[in-house]
Parts: sequence; C-alpha cells; structure tokens
Amino acid sequence: MEQAFLEGETIYLRGLRQSDVQPGYMQWFNDPVTCQYNSHALFPNNEQRMTEYVDRVQRSTDTVVFAIIEKTGNGHIGNISLQQIDWVSRNAEIAWIISREHSGKGFGTEAGKLVIAYAFERLNLIRVHCGTSEHNIAMQKVAEKLGMKKEGVRQKAMYKMGAYVDLIEYGIVREGAI
Repeated sequence: MEQAFLEGETIYLRGLRQSDVQPGYMQWFNDPVTCQYNSHALFPNNEQRMTEYVDRVQRSTDTVVFAIIEKTGNGHIGNISLQQIDWVSRNAEIAWIISREHSGKGFGTEAGKLVIAYAFERLNLIRVHCGTSEHNIAMQKVAEKLGMKKEGVRQKAMYKMGAYVDLIEYGIVREGAI
C-alpha cells in the first residue's frame, strides 16, 4: 500500500495526485453511465481540465479529495471527497465517483465510512451531508447504510438526460455534537 492515508478492509484512500490523470480516469467523468446521476459528463473532460482540477483541489482549503484504491491490485477505482467544507458551521458535503466496473460492490460504502469518521474525528466536523437524484436508488441505500437520515427533497434541482429531477438530501450528525 503506497501512501495510504485512511485504510479499510478492501480499500485504502490516499490523496489525489497528478499521476492519476490517466485516460481511464478521465473517461469516468465522460461516461454517461457512470455519471448518470451526478453533475459530471455535461462538458467533455480532457487531460488539461483534469490536471487543472487536481491542481485546484490540492491547493483547496475547503475540499479534500481522496483516490479510492482497491487493495488487491492497487488500482484507482474511484474518488471520494469532502467538499464545500464550512469551517465555521463545521459541516461538509460528501461525494463519490466510482468506475463503472467497480460500482455496486461495496467500495463506496466502505470509503464513505472512512471519510465520515475522518470528518468527525480528525477535522472536528459535526455534520456531513449529500444529495442524490431521486432515481439513484443505489446511492440512497449507501447513504442509509452510512447512518444518514433523509432530510428533504430539492424539487427539480438537477437537469440530467433531458429532464429535471428532484434531489434527495441526506445528512448525519456526529454523536454528542453540540
């Protein structure tokens, strides 16, 4: 395991780096199946855009992006991030992207557990939240497995694949939070 920052049973997380900008990685953000329920794949991604993105998140003070690495084979299979970190209100949004070949195998849930623990224990955040398309049943199940509660619905908040869809909001508050 090279440069593991957080370690789980089948995966580990490390910081995203420029060497991750490979054709397969860039394709995740262009793939209509991988991105059917998120805000990616609206504009073409290329090496320059992805290199700029990695550079931006490495300098950011309100976003932490981890590469999800499968232990067997050391392959980069996805990203998970804490973004829009609000250091005053102590909350952040959690977001994932998992390669098509690795989705539905529990890696996102395992990564989510690691990142929520990191947010609460190391960053001293008190709340982590996410939003997902009304059609993304798999993500809704992941949120519930992570102990998140459904907090509400933002009506017609995302335009995707020719239609406006509702976003379902989930959140978890650290036990014993003020």
